[in-house]
Amino acid sequence: MEITTVGLDIAKRVLQLHGVDAAGKAVLRRKLQRSEVLAFFKALPSCLVGIEACGTAHYWAREIRELGHEVRLMPPSYVAPYVKRGKTDAADAAAICEAVTRPTMRFVPIKTAEQQAVLMRDLLVRQRTMLVNALRGHMAELGIIAPQGIARVADLIAVLLGEDTTNVPALAREALRGLAAELEALDRRVKEIEVAIVTWHNDNEASRRLATIPGVGPITASAIVATITDPFQFHSARHLAAWIGLVPRQHSSGGKQRQGGISKQGDRYLRRLLVLGATAVIRHSRSKSTAEAGWLKSLLERRPARLVSVAQANKTARIVWAFLVHGEAYRMPAAVPSGVA
Repeated sequence: MEITTVGLDIAKRVLQLHGVDAAGKAVLRRKLQRSEVLAFFKALPSCLVGIEACGTAHYWAREIRELGHEVRLMPPSYVAPYVKRGKTDAADAAAICEAVTRPTMRFVPIKTAEQQAVLMRDLLVRQRTMLVNALRGHMAELGIIAPQGIARVADLIAVLLGEDTTNVPALAREALRGLAAELEALDRRVKEIEVAIVTWHNDNEASRRLATIPGVGPITASAIVATITDPFQFHSARHLAAWIGLVPRQHSSGGKQRQGGISKQGDRYLRRLLVLGATAVIRHSRSKSTAEAGWLKSLLERRPARLVSVAQANKTARIVWAFLVHGEAYRMPAAVPSGVA
């Protein structure tokens, strides 16, 4: 029987396949070593291949697609309900094979290696934050603190590099100097990759257009373009905002609408960048009299600043969708005349 659909459960060394024919009957159950996968799909007639969007998924999707197959990636949380019983590679592959054919399934666009490279800055930033928090925590145990902001960590490093052992014991100084050296090296790498990202941003027309939106700079714009490879998968601007996790979490039943905080589903990196950008827009708007500033100021009078920053991030995400779908350029809202509600 001809195989029409294959579910591929990926792992580091051994990958599990489950294939069905046009009638949905299982005709393939097989394990492959990593080195055997591409040769298998090269010999297999063109078919639909489903993969969970987890580690190495984009690599395998690119390679298998080059061999003439249609490859679709799915969020693992959407595949889990199709696992019938137990947790095995074979059960997972069968669930993937079934889930990929569902008409309402949502798929993850396949990223290029270049797009994945643009998003690797997040790892370095998180590692830098971990080191900063560790250094602050250890120094606080010795009664030495520094003001908020990553720039003020230099004050702590200056104390460590000094020779005064009154407040910092020699053994603690030796250990924490290692942390400080790692932090400085990581900070240099973050700056280097940011320079490379800005270069990539300047060569990408869509990224340059997105950077004209208030609260969206080269880093955020490049991350959006690298993450959202197909904006047409989102039916509306609200769909994109919900995908990023910037809409209220729903817990409604029996006709009663209950909304909580934001869902925090979807891409955490994009959500963090948009909220940080929105915070900068709020700070800038406090001294401005534009139409955008008027909306923010009225909202700040009624709601906490953090909630307003999320609302602004939601608004920015909707503008991003319009830019990507319609290819528009940002137009500053017209100022509202004084005294007009």
